[in-house]
Amino acid sequence: MTGQITILYFGHLATMLNRESEIMFLPLTIKDVGGLMAHLARRGENWTVVFEKPRESMKITVNKQFAEFDTAIKGGDELAFVAFNMA
Repeated sequence: MTGQITILYFGHLATMLNRESEIMFLPLTIKDVGGLMAHLARRGENWTVVFEKPRESMKITVNKQFAEFDTAIKGGDELAFVAFNMA
């Protein structure tokens, strides 16, 4: 299923990535949080730093519920990434 997802960035992520939120179309190949993070890491620069090898302190939610890398995602979902002291 394809569709739009909302991604929110909190803590140092908002500063590092120069945005607090975005809406994007979920590519058909992305099925879970880990797949989305790999996709975001390919944007380069700070995106790679944040998402290629995320720190254990990063918290992730899907639809306001704590999530893991293997949590399934679909169009209409809201994801949030929260991290401090990323630099």
